[in-house]
Amino acid sequence: MRDAVDAGLTSIIIVAADSGPLLRACVASVLDETAPLEVVVVDNASSDGEIERLAAEHAADARLRIVRNDANLGFGPACNRGAALARGDVLLFLNPDCEWRAGVLAAMRDVLASDPRIGLLGVAVCDPDGSPARGNRRRDPTLRRALMTLSGLARLESRWPALAGVEMPPAKSEDAIESVEAVSGACMMLPRAAFERIGGFDEGYFLHVEDIDLCRRVRDAGSRVAYAPRLHVTHVQGTSSKSRPLFVARAKHRGMWRYFDKFDPAARNALWRAIVWCGIWTHFAVKAPLLALRGALSGRRATR
Repeated sequence: MRDAVDAGLTSIIIVAADSGPLLRACVASVLDETAPLEVVVVDNASSDGEIERLAAEHAADARLRIVRNDANLGFGPACNRGAALARGDVLLFLNPDCEWRAGVLAAMRDVLASDPRIGLLGVAVCDPDGSPARGNRRRDPTLRRALMTLSGLARLESRWPALAGVEMPPAKSEDAIESVEAVSGACMMLPRAAFERIGGFDEGYFLHVEDIDLCRRVRDAGSRVAYAPRLHVTHVQGTSSKSRPLFVARAKHRGMWRYFDKFDPAARNALWRAIVWCGIWTHFAVKAPLLALRGALSGRRATR
């Protein structure tokens, strides 16, 4: 049973799965914050030794809790487990390859407090060179929008809005807190009440797309998904997946199908269901040989 909720405390939940040394850097950067917080690291059966090193480095810091899973449960289930153990009235889900910036935590809580309608808040997730990463401001990935993105026609959105894809154009101003349909899953903050009201992450997703699903359900519950472009977090993408790109791609394609099946009106049509299913798995089959080769080369380099 979870302890009593602690008002003013932010519970930062980080899921690890052979995430490498960036996990320790991420946790260290978060623990440098002065705002009240706890860090709950949920480990999905890592074997790289980083969890043991993390525990040793912060053995004296009671703000860090480590939960070990005997198997890889997937991202969403691990997040739910961390949330069930967390004590804060606000939950922050953070990727293990993110580098935190001082002051962002308090600023994010201030944004939440400024509007009780906000059920989920995202920030500007940036690549290491400082440029905005993909996925910060997204629309629901309907079939039409996905086709616009895949075909490249979405690049003409500024001239013909009907060609809009999943990715939204850059924000016009960094000052405004804007409503969007989905934000980056690398850094998402929710009031605990909003998270529990929708039942947390859908555990039918193993990895990828569960963040878009979460945003969709927050909105369907009547709350606002908001984006704060002036708040920045650095994300070194894909560190957990470089050694197993085929596994990750398969999970992503399964997630794409689950989302389509749950939310897209086109899924009600048997013909469109068949076309989309074939399209998703044909796309995976085309990419699979290259991904398998990439994984093999990554494994070979790791053993040298």
